Order: sequence, then C-alpha cells, then structure tokens
Amino acid sequence: MRDLSLHVLDLAQNSVVAGAKRIEISLCVDRAADKLTFVIADDGCGMSEELLSRVRSPFATTRTTRKVGLGIPMMEERARMTGGGLSIESKPGEGTKLTAWMTISHIDRPPLGDLAGTLLSLILMAPDTLDYALRLEGIGEPFALDTRDVREALGGVPLSEPDAVMWMRESLEEAIAPYRALDNEFNRHG
Repeated sequence: MRDLSLHVLDLAQNSVVAGAKRIEISLCVDRAADKLTFVIADDGCGMSEELLSRVRSPFATTRTTRKVGLGIPMMEERARMTGGGLSIESKPGEGTKLTAWMTISHIDRPPLGDLAGTLLSLILMAPDTLDYALRLEGIGEPFALDTRDVREALGGVPLSEPDAVMWMRESLEEAIAPYRALDNEFNRHG
C-alpha cells in the first residue's frame, strides 16, 4: 500500500468485518520524539489468543473470500522499516486495539495520502449504523470528530446528506492539512 490512508482503510475494514459498532481512529505526532503513531480501536468481536498469535502472518485470515490477510503484516512491515513497530491488544467479546508507530523523518515512512477522503469514505460506508471517533493531536490544536456528536448536532439529518458530507469533508481536510505538511517537509508524496 502506497500510503497510510490505505492502511487505515484496510485495518478499519477489519473492524467492520469483526462486527464493530464503534471504531476509534487516532493519529498522534510527537515532533520531539520524531514519532508518528496511529491507533485503530473497535468494539468488535475481538480475537482469541490463538488467532491473535497468528494474525501477523499473511496466511492467517478469517475471511472466506481469500486465503491471505495482508493488512496487519503489511502495516507491521511498514512500521518496522521506519524504526517503529506494531502492537495488538484483543479479547473475545471486547474488541481490538491496533497501535502502529513509525519515525516521522525516516526515508521509508509512507505519506499520509488522502486521509480526509479515507475517513469520510469509512463514515459513509454505514452512516446510520456505525460510529466513528476520529482524533488528531500533536500539531496545532487537537481535533476530534465523533459521528454521534455530528448526528446529534444535525438533529436527525442523515450523515449522508450532501451538505453534511461537504461539512465533514471540509472539517477533516482543514484538520489534516497541518499533518500533510509533514509529507511536504520530508518530501513524501502519495
């Protein structure tokens, strides 16, 4: 995968397949530590100890449409290539939390890509049945967008309403712009 937004999309789709009703995605930049961290946490079905021990292998998947599961192994490899790593916490019936971190300035760090478009696409996949909480911190003011709060503010107007979609896109793009500046600073283009 060329950029981090595609990894986020793939890993969040794992949460959807796991039956999650709420998915939390956060991106944190620590310039002093030269570290970029993203976390995807869900309230899905979770993984057994046995599956958790195998999930880092590309030949471990619960999907029936293909025999390989590349999302987690690819993300882990990307993180390791940049001096980072990946951790997974999961319990059956309680959900899963995946944390990946990498060195911001490392030459092999992939660009963020269209993170705003990816997050908006995830929200619009199931705008009435799935909740997302998005958080950005480390550059400028922290940003948070929770679809439960957006629904409440809209007073019954669907998240898929064109004006709501435009507002979410503009809010996400504005919030993510300073983070995309990292890609320009380190000459990463996705």
